[in-house]
Amino acid sequence: MAPSLLDLAPVVPVVVIDDASDAVPLARALVAGGLPAIEVTLRTPAALDAIRAIAGDVPGAVVGAGTVLTPAQVTRAVGAGARFLVSPGWTDVLLEAMRASGVPFLPGVSTTSEVVALLERGVREMKFFPAQAAGGTAYLRSLAGPLPQARFCPTGGIGIESAPEYLSLPNVGCVGGSWMLPADAVAARDWGRIEELARGAAGLSAGGTCR
Repeated sequence: MAPSLLDLAPVVPVVVIDDASDAVPLARALVAGGLPAIEVTLRTPAALDAIRAIAGDVPGAVVGAGTVLTPAQVTRAVGAGARFLVSPGWTDVLLEAMRASGVPFLPGVSTTSEVVALLERGVREMKFFPAQAAGGTAYLRSLAGPLPQARFCPTGGIGIESAPEYLSLPNVGCVGGSWMLPADAVAARDWGRIEELARGAAGLSAGGTCR
């Protein structure tokens, strides 16, 4: 069985790409720093071209699509080479499209009822979003007792300082974040700095179920 997306690395970089020509060198820097799972958000016109470029030209990268909101986006993202899908929330229509895609997916949740509803539908791995605003580590810790079968990738407001506390929780496999991609470094195409920051993220202590 293929490893879970939640177990590939302690941190999944959440990437917004405005210029598709930056995609390959940026992804190479992240992979060299030890972060192979890369979520390219579908927030810009360049996103699908970026996914396509990374999928074709960066060995070792496991590129996925984030901010997936519609079945059409599921189809386009997988067609571009996305190997996983992440949504900020879910509906039954979107969930079935992601399930039918044949690639791993993390539907977003922020409430206990949403978690229970996904468990009822056979989904045990989820994105917890927006993590900090939705209750942070205290909320996730509270879910671990009654819902131990659910595992999460918290994303939203997480930085290098708060990531270790999330990773210490038994129901957290990894976290999503963008602190290893500061805007000034991306604008300057300082891939060396991004690789260094990625290496620091990859070395974070992960507790319990993550590596």
